[in-house]
Amino acid sequence: MKVDYLKFVQWREKGRYYVGYCPDLFIGGVCHGHDEQEVYAELCRHVSEEVTQRRRAGQALPEKRAMVAEAVAV
Repeated sequence: MKVDYLKFVQWREKGRYYVGYCPDLFIGGVCHGHDEQEVYAELCRHVSEEVTQRRRAGQALPEKRAMVAEAVAV
């Protein structure tokens, strides 16, 4: 069963780096770095590992609640 949680990367001007987030699974930033695509790839790995670990442990996955509140230009 595929689980697709909202994941996003945000630029932090103060530290001049990107931070990866997945609010339904983790509180706060999960990973950071200077390359946006690398940070997103690392975030996806963390999410996949977390889902796999929870399933193996027989734990319920959190309900998907996070959503984009405004249109995002790509």
